[in-house]
Amino acid sequence: MLNETDRKIISYLQYDGRMPYTAIAAKLDITESTVRRRVKQLAESGKLQIVAIVKPKDLGLDEAAMIGISVKTNRIAEVADEIAQLPEVTYLFQAAGEFDLFAEVYCRDREHFVSFLNEKLQQIPDIERTQTIFILKMHKLSYRWGQSNPSRADHHPSASME
Repeated sequence: MLNETDRKIISYLQYDGRMPYTAIAAKLDITESTVRRRVKQLAESGKLQIVAIVKPKDLGLDEAAMIGISVKTNRIAEVADEIAQLPEVTYLFQAAGEFDLFAEVYCRDREHFVSFLNEKLQQIPDIERTQTIFILKMHKLSYRWGQSNPSRADHHPSASME
């Protein structure tokens, strides 16, 4: 489990992964070395990963879909491992309900998507059926967990302090 200080540090980094440790330290009233040490420990333990996030359309990935996948009984883990290796799959999770797995997929265009579906996904043994739901418009794309509506002043060093 993360303690409260670690959660606050992560909260700042979720909104600006390049926020200076000195700015985080000042907001939390702790030393810069404490922030640096905690971030290092969180990263080394695998609890924190700082990455660049780009909108898929800006990378030329114009076709997005969620695919529901039904799998033969007792083969979900093996099929999930194979699907997870496909570069078009950005998100994969097991679910309860009509489908065993759901995959979020990004492709360059419709032709690329059809090729992905026919030549890659549906060629994996033990997949019984798929159902595609095309994403027509993305209204929100976020990888920020834990705080749904943060204050600008709390998360942006350039924002005015109140």
